[in-house]
Amino acid sequence: MPRRLLFAALLITLAAAQNFAQNFNDMKVEKVATGLQFAEGPAWSRDGFLLFSDCVTNKILKVPPGPSAAVYAEVAGGPVGNAFDVQGRLYTCESHSRCVTRTTKKGAEVLASKFEGKRLNAPNDIIVRRDGHIYFTDPAFGDQQDHRELDFFGVFHITPKGDLEALAKWRTRPNGITLSPNGKVLYVADSDARLVRAYDLDRSGAASNERIFAGKIPGVPNGIRTDEKGNLYVAAKFIYAYSEDGKPIGQIELGETPSNLTFGDPNLESLYVTARTIVYRIRLSVKGSLQY
Repeated sequence: MPRRLLFAALLITLAAAQNFAQNFNDMKVEKVATGLQFAEGPAWSRDGFLLFSDCVTNKILKVPPGPSAAVYAEVAGGPVGNAFDVQGRLYTCESHSRCVTRTTKKGAEVLASKFEGKRLNAPNDIIVRRDGHIYFTDPAFGDQQDHRELDFFGVFHITPKGDLEALAKWRTRPNGITLSPNGKVLYVADSDARLVRAYDLDRSGAASNERIFAGKIPGVPNGIRTDEKGNLYVAAKFIYAYSEDGKPIGQIELGETPSNLTFGDPNLESLYVTARTIVYRIRLSVKGSLQY
């Protein structure tokens, strides 16, 4: 069983799709980090390493090439989602301190903590477009709901000038967030409704044309990412793949329930998946969409 989990512990169901060239038969799965409390928020740096949050221990961990993880930073505010921008700066959603931070060589600065005078709920996941527009989700899970000041769960936008706006005010809870390869479509996972919504984005970063991209997703949709062809991968009960037009095209089953995912490695042909106590690497034959 351990050998199967290391190299082939996944179940693939693939529907025919002309625009999906992934060869699932040659996939390899390996563990790159184990013994975690609750792994979340993987982000790949162009400097050649993976960062992810261990939410329970309030740490951001680093995986260089190799099987070990080291502490990158200790974040008392409760790190969850992470993302990099074109300048290599790290953005982190802090659920306990209820803010979004940006870390540079000079240290961390708070980019958002309040909306219209009220504290954010619990920022969860984040993505940065190549032109500097930032998008993050603000749900509230568990006892986070006991301290809410906002009367909605938000999908937020921070402009390059630092202005904060609510792109969407949901009654259900948004979770994972990502962009299409060209940065013109924003995807947001809805954990309560078990679906993924899509928005069109213009040059100014504004969103329009809200629509359901994929529905009836088994499990609780969490992290999401796109590959270079525009296919969307959703971490839920399993990892589910959808074509650019929202049609199911495959699924990957792992030993633990996935929480989030991102593409990485120098060729961007590996899918890194955080799954509770484990971080997996799945070697694909399609490149990921690098968002920055």
